[in-house]
Amino acid sequence: MEKLYTQIKELIIEALNLEDISTDDIETEAPLFVDGLGLDSIDALELGMAIKQKYGLTLSSDNEEMKKSFYSVKTLAEYINANR
Repeated sequence: MEKLYTQIKELIIEALNLEDISTDDIETEAPLFVDGLGLDSIDALELGMAIKQKYGLTLSSDNEEMKKSFYSVKTLAEYINANR
């Protein structure tokens, strides 16, 4: 899972053009939105598109389970691992 965590962190940085952030700056279990990394809904859309391209997974924003999956790098990795 550590490799997948790193891949997701790299994907977040690349997809959202976070040039001043490294993978070490993103905590695996910290929230991605608001308090943690501070992403917003537009970032969520861009990240969802990047995940679809890289992993072939279609994500639905109106699904409550999907919202939980986007909580952190760890929960996102668990979702990707379970659905690819």
